[in-house]
Amino acid sequence: MNFRRTRSGLEFSEIGLGCMNLPENYQLASEIMDSAINQGINYFDTADLYNKGKNEELIGKFLKEHHKRNDVLIGSKVGNEFNFEDDDVKWNPSRNHILNSVKESLRRLKIDYLDLYMLHGGTMEDDKDETIDAFNTLKNDGLIRAYGISSIRPNVISYYLKHSDIDVIMMQFNMLDNRPEMLTDTIAEHDVKILARGPVMKGLLTDHYSEVVDKKFSKGILDYSKDELTQILSKAAMDSPLTESTMSYLLNHPVASIVCGASSPDQLQTNLAHYEQIKNSAANSTRDYFKNIDYQDHLS
Repeated sequence: MNFRRTRSGLEFSEIGLGCMNLPENYQLASEIMDSAINQGINYFDTADLYNKGKNEELIGKFLKEHHKRNDVLIGSKVGNEFNFEDDDVKWNPSRNHILNSVKESLRRLKIDYLDLYMLHGGTMEDDKDETIDAFNTLKNDGLIRAYGISSIRPNVISYYLKHSDIDVIMMQFNMLDNRPEMLTDTIAEHDVKILARGPVMKGLLTDHYSEVVDKKFSKGILDYSKDELTQILSKAAMDSPLTESTMSYLLNHPVASIVCGASSPDQLQTNLAHYEQIKNSAANSTRDYFKNIDYQDHLS
């Protein structure tokens, strides 16, 4: 496994584990996390909103029982205020909410500090300076080592790049949803790196793309119709396995880690096998098959 360093000194494995879809069955989830660590993955990504804290609790139980805290970087997210009685979720990037929420995340994760804490969204209407102040306070107090944002909004990203010490920006990023390409030069100029989520685009950039198109994307996605998706993916897959192509594509950008979800041990192994294929060799570039997707048309 290769690693990439951010300006705060965090070293991320090029493949990270997205924990949102870990099975609720502890033994199965534990097997996935243990296997990930044994194969070099050192970044676990979660959020307080995932299963209303239960995802953090699952990770925390594993870290404590297996004594693995020192083997991984733990990243969580904040900004969504929720309760346990209903499905209501309110956006709250306030200082008080952030300072209180980190305590709950640390309690659930059974750790003393977070390696990375991210704002789980962001709008131009937010009091961004208040949010930044909260993260800086947590960093100064030793409760977090670094902070970032999880956002695709260019105006929000621009503000944080200019006015904060963010380490990373998490964005959906892959060959199909290539909107971040418009921002990668600016991000790199500020010595910030990207955490790329959704690298296989809900299964579209895998060997099973044909089934996924039929089952999930009968109306197309982004600027692609169903027929266009099928045609483009078929052509691209002839040159190189789609997952290897999208991983290779991402690693040619200022990406700290490609955050791959895994709901089963087999899914984890598949992701790692594709990574091993491209780690020490250049996969065929299939980027030219895909459209340039514009941010302004797809901000959700």
